[in-house]
Amino acid sequence: MTTIIKGNIIHAPELGRLDILPGGHLVLEDGVIQAISQALPKEYAGLPVTDYGDKLILQSFADCHLHGSQYPFLGTGMDVTLLDWLQKYAFPVEKRFADVNYARMVYRQLAEELIANGTTRVIMFSSLHADGTLVLMEELERAGISGYVGKVNMDRNGSDELHETTEESISETLRWLDHCGQFRSVKPILTPRFTPSCTDELMAWLGKTSRERDLYVHSHLSENDREIAWVHQLHPGCERYWETYAKFGLWKDHTVMAHCVYSDETERKAMREHNVMAVHCPDSNVNVRSGIAPVRRMLEEGNWVSLGSDIAGGAHLSMLEVMTCAIRSSKLKSTEDGTQPLNAAEAYYLGTTAGHRYFGAGKGFAIGDRLHAVVVDDSRLCSVGEMSLSDRLERALYRVSRQEIKAVYAEGKLVKCS
Repeated sequence: MTTIIKGNIIHAPELGRLDILPGGHLVLEDGVIQAISQALPKEYAGLPVTDYGDKLILQSFADCHLHGSQYPFLGTGMDVTLLDWLQKYAFPVEKRFADVNYARMVYRQLAEELIANGTTRVIMFSSLHADGTLVLMEELERAGISGYVGKVNMDRNGSDELHETTEESISETLRWLDHCGQFRSVKPILTPRFTPSCTDELMAWLGKTSRERDLYVHSHLSENDREIAWVHQLHPGCERYWETYAKFGLWKDHTVMAHCVYSDETERKAMREHNVMAVHCPDSNVNVRSGIAPVRRMLEEGNWVSLGSDIAGGAHLSMLEVMTCAIRSSKLKSTEDGTQPLNAAEAYYLGTTAGHRYFGAGKGFAIGDRLHAVVVDDSRLCSVGEMSLSDRLERALYRVSRQEIKAVYAEGKLVKCS
């Protein structure tokens, strides 16, 4: 079936570059982009057009690091640093996801809010509960979200009520994996919480399973100074944090590492050499006082960087707010190291194209990709005189709320319309 949508198209095929088509057209065949052009190609003349008028048609958002099981306390618990925060806030809430009814209630609301905010792709932690993780995958798929979800592995340094033995972690992970084939657009990803949460035996098994089942890996890296010191105590033979993953076969193509606040030149080089994606989580890093990641350095050196809300360390599920937080954080970082802050076009790229790349997507609205897009009505936002579309994009990053997102397309299908 042919679908044609029209509006002010703005996409970011490369870092810092915007392609803008005022009153442009996107032509889809069964949800797949066939053409993107100013004027409608002649062969499609006479076909129905969904005309969004002066609204903005933007790429939808990819949230490449968030904790689904922390959604219930989103926006609270910002009074302590990372390791204390886990014990005081995260672990007590995550234990509740042993109850699948509670998991269903929370994850359905989370999935609906993600779509309402224009997020159509995710890379997400669940909790250590296999059944709750399957519920999360089901609710994401029901809402129209695609992505990777992981049952958390943690056989040490949890809490009295949030802990699994090594044997339980292995058997429950296998049981979870055996049920993941039922999902079409949400796939499993192996998820050691972070090095201090997993014994060597469990890490070795995860590396072996990743290799044998061709599964990606998602975890944390160099987020907090106390955490890094702890990792060195646990693995004195590793000079840098990343080596604690590498020695077990978990540092490889498409490994996802969140934060990377203290990743030095050597660690960043190791990311590039193995095509590891660094996920910048600026709101979380400020809230739990971890620091500011050297994003400009990473980009200049050629690292693959995307953005994550990292709820509930991050207090905002909207990736628009994460983008503007990334800009603000980069301005603060620039006072330390003299680097150039991010601009709106770059933040938009990091929150869209850079993340969608993980799922095999091309550059911006690429021919042959299934459409992932949001339609934004910014007419109610205050403006003085005529604004360029690039200025309207910047304003949208800072001022648009879910109420201004009027339509969401995911995998080529309209999943929200208001």
